[in-house]
Amino acid sequence: MSKILVFGHQNPDSDAIGSSVAYAHLKAQLGVNAEAVALGEPNEETAFVLDYFGLEAPRVVTSAKAEGAEQVILTDHNEFQQSIADIRDVEVIEVVDHHRVANFETANPLYMRLEPVGSASSIVYRLYKENGLAIPKEIAGLMLSGLISDTLLLKSPTTHASDPAVAEDLAKIAGVDLQEYGLAMLKAGTNLASKSAAELIDIDAKTFELKGNQVRVAQVNTVDINDVLERQSEIEEAIQASQAANGYSDFVLMITDILNSNSEILALGSNTDKVEAAFNFKLENNHAFLKGAVSRKKQVVPQLTESFNA
Repeated sequence: MSKILVFGHQNPDSDAIGSSVAYAHLKAQLGVNAEAVALGEPNEETAFVLDYFGLEAPRVVTSAKAEGAEQVILTDHNEFQQSIADIRDVEVIEVVDHHRVANFETANPLYMRLEPVGSASSIVYRLYKENGLAIPKEIAGLMLSGLISDTLLLKSPTTHASDPAVAEDLAKIAGVDLQEYGLAMLKAGTNLASKSAAELIDIDAKTFELKGNQVRVAQVNTVDINDVLERQSEIEEAIQASQAANGYSDFVLMITDILNSNSEILALGSNTDKVEAAFNFKLENNHAFLKGAVSRKKQVVPQLTESFNA
């Protein structure tokens, strides 16, 4: 049997990388010929994580069929437009995810583990426990990092009641202080000065189909929103170029202050009125403040979905 590829979404973040590597390791312990791969290079936050725990980044692939894979396992995503380019040409046999289910169908039955928790890594952690498998230190570090990243160190509204205990256990196994390591990790991902505008808007970006519209929703973390807004002109040029190249009707950029847990929303496109209605604010010079918003999954995408469908 050919190797089964395990991967997270495009533009992988720490949870996409962490959950896929951890789940591939778990499957290998159960006798499955599985390999974790990535659908893009790790961002700076994830590079910090991999370096901290002495791990190599998964190799980047663009086609499952080109790798000789007939079957794949998805972690941290299920929407096909966020997955590998030839996802419809292979068999999806498992999904481990914590997002909404949309634009997803398979020809055959499959194993799906979806839970409304803070990260896909939280689910993989439980699967280790359920299978009675020991978690190696570096794998614990990856899963902890995925949970920290997706919940902004357990401060995001996406944090599930079970996540703090998971984080404490993983931190103990990984041999790190949760708060100290978590803050250092998050800050490593806020070094945006070296990024071009095109890179900045693609660090953590996902496409959502909202009533026939391809809406790109991106997020960048920072310790000072104004540092990003000072680059608004070049960011808007990069967004417009991305829209023209990819056919996005709208582009919504969340600029998230990880210290104060707020975001600025920068929006361009043909449906900015729906963006304004989603958040009950008025865009001024294409952007507006969104108090207390740190989660794309809970505080941006559902609101946009409802507004576009209205």
